Amino acid sequence: MHDRESMEYDVVIVGGGPAGLSAAIRLKQLAAEQGREVSVCVLEKGSEIGAHILSGAVIDPIALDELLPDWREDGCALAEVPVTENHHWFLSAKGKVGMPHLFTPGFMHNKGTYTGSLGNLCRWLAGKAEELGVEIFPGFAAAEVLFNEDGSVKGVATGDMGVARDGEHKPDYQPGMELHAGYTFFAEGARGSLTKEVKRIFDLERDCQPQVYGLGMKELWDIDPKKHVPGRVIHTQGWPLKDEVGGGFLYHQANGQVALGFVVGLGYKNPYLYPFEEFQRWKQHPAIREILEGGRRVSYGARAINEGGWQSVPTLAFPGGALIGCSAGFVNVPRIKGTHTAMKSGMLAAEAAFAALGAGRRSDTLESYQPALNESWIAKELKTVRNAEPAIAKFGPALGTVVAGTDMWMRSLKIGLPFTLKHHRDNETLYRKDMVAPIAYPKPDGVISFDRLSSVFLSNTNHEEDQPIHLTLKDATVPVRINLPLYDEPAQRYCPAGVYEIVGEDVGDPRLQINAQNCVHCKTCDIKDPTQNINWVVPEGGGGPNYPNM
Repeated sequence: MHDRESMEYDVVIVGGGPAGLSAAIRLKQLAAEQGREVSVCVLEKGSEIGAHILSGAVIDPIALDELLPDWREDGCALAEVPVTENHHWFLSAKGKVGMPHLFTPGFMHNKGTYTGSLGNLCRWLAGKAEELGVEIFPGFAAAEVLFNEDGSVKGVATGDMGVARDGEHKPDYQPGMELHAGYTFFAEGARGSLTKEVKRIFDLERDCQPQVYGLGMKELWDIDPKKHVPGRVIHTQGWPLKDEVGGGFLYHQANGQVALGFVVGLGYKNPYLYPFEEFQRWKQHPAIREILEGGRRVSYGARAINEGGWQSVPTLAFPGGALIGCSAGFVNVPRIKGTHTAMKSGMLAAEAAFAALGAGRRSDTLESYQPALNESWIAKELKTVRNAEPAIAKFGPALGTVVAGTDMWMRSLKIGLPFTLKHHRDNETLYRKDMVAPIAYPKPDGVISFDRLSSVFLSNTNHEEDQPIHLTLKDATVPVRINLPLYDEPAQRYCPAGVYEIVGEDVGDPRLQINAQNCVHCKTCDIKDPTQNINWVVPEGGGGPNYPNM
């Protein structure tokens, strides 16, 4: 592309989430401490910082304390609601049993943590980054990895703007911009499109287990003030799931709101399982419905979550670049936390890049990054819980929880099971439709439970209608030729935004219709499609959800 302009930086960061912003801040802090200049830019595909950020969230402040020790006194809204109560419920269809704290390792008690909006935390971090001189470009989606002649990463290019669906240039067409850097950090979150490419090119997953994922769906509710207890945190296991990995959460946050959601592990087997409907059914449990009755739903969103743990962390550094945050997969699944580990990984990568730049090196491999991470509290924390998710996936919720809990207790006491359990790719787990029974889900009542389209409306999702579809098929015949007869095309159900529909089946002419405008960028289709025929690529910058307080 000879008509693209370019800009030069020391470090380019793809993604304005907690990892990317922490890396940017740390680079500028180090530069200020040593009286050096380091140019840093952050590209964010959302319309603003925080627009695409979705998390529960209960946040361990350990990394924030290291990065910005005065954050509690410096206007960060996260400080408003410390966690005051921690509950873990096992649900049956009508009842619940609470797990005593005595039975859970201390690191799961949420002592010293805070609950609030991760999107708003990122907005605050972005302000701190800009004060230090970081250049932040929201609404610009990194669409292409650029390479030097020696094969090292040179930087990224943003997507063209103003391209029609047929590929023609519209009157407002603008070519993308190339951003060149000594080092490029990929901080795209779970299943990033460029991260997937660099993993393939540099064979970064050669020495690790495959990454596995969960689909997390979340709503914000204004509830009856009499029912609101700021700082109360509830997690649930069990009903309505049977043999699947997953569970629910409900956090009492600021301003009379609760954040609630449901996670379904994407290794599930029944192609008729409908994660969104499992979430809606979970809200009808008497213990959950009691909290929501008399309240009002105000927002909805969904996002894939890394669940592979320590054994799924890939090689982190490669010539000219590094993976940080959920691009690498540092979520602690039993704690349901990944913000602190994401931030710390960004800080460690920043320190490695700053040292390399100071030594006059550019576009080589940051050899010090992975050893530093392996010696950090990230590694210690993730190694302790590495058998939790695969134990439940292998042995089922009941026995798996016992195995996982025993292993975590033993590891917290410096001993543990003498092996690490393995993972199976999420797209390889589905049974054929003739091997299972369809699942009947109740219709939404419009009070506690809702349909997908009304939910997508609350996510403020918007895409320019006349643009190339960003949900691409490697072979357009596969959905009807393979997925429909074998699995009843599970994309109809696993997508939490109603993007995929089989139409024309009633007249004997079925085809897959892709409603790309509904896409909330969760990446589930890219992960769960059994034939790996769907390839999610970035749409025009600024498209997608616009989460105000998620």
